Amino acid sequence: MNRPQAAQEMLAISPDALQTAVESGLVTAQQAQGLRDLEQARTPARDAEPHDDEKFRFISGFSDIFVTIGLGLFLGALGYFSANMIGNAGMSAVIATASWLLAEYFTRRQRMALPSIVLLLVYAGAIFSTVAEAFNPSLSFGMGLGNHGGLPIVVAGPVTAAATALHYRRFRVPVTIAAGVAALVASAVGLLFMLAPDFAEEAAKPLLLACGLAVFTLAMHFDLSDPQRQTRRTDVAFWLHMLAAPLIVHPLISGLVGEPGSDVVPAWSILAMFVGLALVALVVDRRAILVSGLSYAGFAFGALVVKAGLSDSVVPLTMLVLGALVLLLSAGWHALRRTLLSLLPGALARRLPAHT
Repeated sequence: MNRPQAAQEMLAISPDALQTAVESGLVTAQQAQGLRDLEQARTPARDAEPHDDEKFRFISGFSDIFVTIGLGLFLGALGYFSANMIGNAGMSAVIATASWLLAEYFTRRQRMALPSIVLLLVYAGAIFSTVAEAFNPSLSFGMGLGNHGGLPIVVAGPVTAAATALHYRRFRVPVTIAAGVAALVASAVGLLFMLAPDFAEEAAKPLLLACGLAVFTLAMHFDLSDPQRQTRRTDVAFWLHMLAAPLIVHPLISGLVGEPGSDVVPAWSILAMFVGLALVALVVDRRAILVSGLSYAGFAFGALVVKAGLSDSVVPLTMLVLGALVLLLSAGWHALRRTLLSLLPGALARRLPAHT
């Protein structure tokens, strides 16, 4: 490579830089896409390279891991000494304050991805614990949610959601919205156990399913507003899908789980649900939906293997089948998605994330 060519390569704008430019308003999303199209037209050979439409910022370098280890050590020690001096509620408040102050440097100034995610999750958890412990210092609400036992969770949820909203306004960490929504879901469950403790056990799963569908709808709102996945909204949608998936999968499948080998029908039903989840994941182009179903699918395969009299080989055979299924989906993801999108109405297909 000669010097002019090397200089051109060095001056190439990275995808992350383009996304940052769009988010800051330096260029529009249409202009950024035009630059991407121009680069692809200039180097068509790149079209043959693997392409992932579900990108999100999780780690920007080994320094993220290094800093995260330091944060864990520092906040852990700070929590230990705070708990000894001022109690658990005070300790949670100290951790929340420290997490915010640390985010001022590592998130707002350094823009480090993994430390920002960790600091936000610690902050949200500390706020939730601070409020819950203020209402019930013994933390017994986790063991009995009936009557007033669920009050700490009911109050802590909205307060945590409000606190995370302030955090998002300041730092714009994509996982923040999912953390706030998770707090509201916990509050809804606590409210159910407070108002109808005798009926709560039967209603908990339908409530979780309804919450999961609501979170999925919110995630799709962000996805559909950014079909090219060029802005922070797609990262917000990713974390909402990560939250929605277990809320949907667990109520649907857990009721079918019995003792291994007791019945082959539930196992096949679980596998059928997993295939349905795979179809939904393909249509919306979100692999996160499949992750929550893997553990249940693993149990289903195990039940089938035990039923067949191969109990000694349950674990390896389950791992083999699940691994093969995941690899096949990964290898044929884009082709399968194109096929499914072609079967949908054109107006709907055009609104979904960009064709692959």
